[in-house]
Parts: sequence; structure tokens; C-alpha cells
Amino acid sequence: MADSGTPLMSDVFRPYEKLVEITILGKTFLVPERNSLLRAFQFISPDTIPYGRFCWNQDCQYCRVDCQLSDDDQARPILSCKFLVSEGMSISNLAPELIGCLRNKLGKTAPDSESLPEVPAIPIAPRDEESH
Repeated sequence: MADSGTPLMSDVFRPYEKLVEITILGKTFLVPERNSLLRAFQFISPDTIPYGRFCWNQDCQYCRVDCQLSDDDQARPILSCKFLVSEGMSISNLAPELIGCLRNKLGKTAPDSESLPEVPAIPIAPRDEESH
């Protein structure tokens, strides 16, 4: 039994029974259902996403994407740390931090940072300080 001190990949993800298909900048990936989109990105690239500057709680905005669900007529901005992955979702724009982390997996579909359009910030609802 190896004790590396790091959690197993299965410890990071919510339980899932199947992989669902999503598209990121035109490239198709299979990712675990019932997990946040940011966790799905980690499934795709386990060696880079954990080292990104992501807060995982919507404060940093580094995980912003434009996402179109299969039943939507257009893409909308979301925070991938707060949105569950679903079959057929299509990601048409990624925040620069995600581009950097996913560059090797996206290959030629990954844009250069100079050509990235600005992804608008998503308004964050004020937190109830008593809930912490």
C-alpha cells in the first residue's frame, strides 16, 4: 500500500456512474457526471488544474467560461466552479487561467493569450457572514 500523502483522484470527484460528453473550443472530452465543470477540467488535465490560481468558491473569477447547454439558444457566462457539468454542454470561451492550464489538452484549438476576448465578470451575490 503506497502512502504518497496526496489524495487519490477518486477522492477529488463526487461519485459518478458515467462519463458525459462536453465540447471545449470545438474539441470533445468525456468527463464525470455530477461534478462541477471545474472538476471536469481537472479530470481532463489532472497535472495542471490543481496548480491553477482557482479559489473553487467563486471569489477569484479565474474559472469563468462561456457555456451553452444543449437546450440553450446561446452561450452565457458562468463560473465553472459553481456549475455542474451536463451532457452536450459546449464551452466557447475560457478565462486566460483556464487556457493556460488546459493548453496541452486543447492543442491547436487553444487561443493565444493575446487573442483572448475579455470575459465579463459575473456578479457575485453578497455572502451572509453568519453562514461561514
